[in-house]
Amino acid sequence: MKIPLTPPELGSLAQAILDSDGAERLAALFRNPQGPAPGGHYLHWDELRHRPPPADLTTDEWWFAVKTARSAVAKPLPLLDVSGRPFSLVLADPVLELTHRIDRDAAGPVRLAGPVANPETRDAYLVRSLIEEAMTSSQLEGASTTRQVAKEMLRQGRKPRDRAEQMIYNNFLAMRSIRDLVRQPLTPEAILGLHRTLTLDTLDDPSATGRLRRPDEAIDVVDNASYQVLHTPPPAGELPERMERLCRFANPTDADPFIPPILRAILLHFALAYDHPFVDGNGRAARALFYWSALSQGYWLMEFVSISSVLRKAPAQYARAYLFTETDGGDVTYFLVHQLETILAALDGLYGYLNRKAAELKATEALLRGSEALRGALNHRQLALLRHALRHPRGVYTIEGHRRSHNVVYQTGRTDLMALADLGLLERRKQGRVFVFAAPMDLAERLGQAGPGGQA
Repeated sequence: MKIPLTPPELGSLAQAILDSDGAERLAALFRNPQGPAPGGHYLHWDELRHRPPPADLTTDEWWFAVKTARSAVAKPLPLLDVSGRPFSLVLADPVLELTHRIDRDAAGPVRLAGPVANPETRDAYLVRSLIEEAMTSSQLEGASTTRQVAKEMLRQGRKPRDRAEQMIYNNFLAMRSIRDLVRQPLTPEAILGLHRTLTLDTLDDPSATGRLRRPDEAIDVVDNASYQVLHTPPPAGELPERMERLCRFANPTDADPFIPPILRAILLHFALAYDHPFVDGNGRAARALFYWSALSQGYWLMEFVSISSVLRKAPAQYARAYLFTETDGGDVTYFLVHQLETILAALDGLYGYLNRKAAELKATEALLRGSEALRGALNHRQLALLRHALRHPRGVYTIEGHRRSHNVVYQTGRTDLMALADLGLLERRKQGRVFVFAAPMDLAERLGQAGPGGQA
């Protein structure tokens, strides 16, 4: 990955303009109406220099005007870079617009009346999102296994078979544990406990689980393709104090400068990954902290979305958002805009998924209308399984997997599957000491023909 060019310093630009065109030109640039985000885009120098400037400006003058506007409204943060300077943010129009959309869509009433708002079905959608985030967050950090295998492991509750599966399994447990942490203040001990859960049995040095890296464990963030060093984190000796500072920022008081809640959650994500306090697992821990903060601050719908599934599609852009901040004097606005866009993409993905599920439900119910025996006899869990089975002929289901998918007790899961088998909608057989249930190839026909006698 190519490191973005460091922007020219304002002082040097001002002197060059003064020497070339005089004080009047410099004064005119200070009065220039260029805002922090020209054209609605918060551009880094490495992007802006490739775009045509306004007609009366050179590229250097354009950057000078934009950066001057940003500096005038930049807000310092109680989070520090490696040199001890505070990071800063600019509440530019793109940040405000994206924040408003997330406040509307993730913290208020859900705009789609559907399964997430229904207490009877929401657990199934929560489990689905936890599995998705566990898989993709781990895959961002190198876990290599297929989605189908990972889903099967988590839904069936079987033990991980290798390190990649262990990473995904740990991430799933960590995401579930966040529900129990949202009512508690964030502490260094809680972060260490979260890291312990995330990295158990996955590190080359097992003693590095749940502790800060030591001075003899200096690490750099390196591009896997070119081996170029992209980021050198703060030294290990500073980590305890930096983690205390992070927790104070995570637990705001009335005396703290106001920062919109979703931005605070994103900044926790940024700061932990920037500090890289652990030998491994920093990205997973940072994204888990984001979820803790978002849920703690009332963004209830975030529990049902996976930001890592979006980040995994464009990991270079994710890394570049960090590099833009680091090369432009600690301006975290670049990272904020990237993450706000990521959250909105994840929310759109959730709404699209729920719309598809609603359409599938209608299609399944249409098939059931032809059967007096089945009409009204199946619960929402059984309907969800049948929808899945219609898309996956010969799919195999177990009581344990069904139970986990819907967060019900074993006996409820067993009753659901046995009833479907009795109706002839699943084929039951023994595999070792347990029952497994297979979807028949002609399930759609059976749904229309099933009668009170069981077999179609």
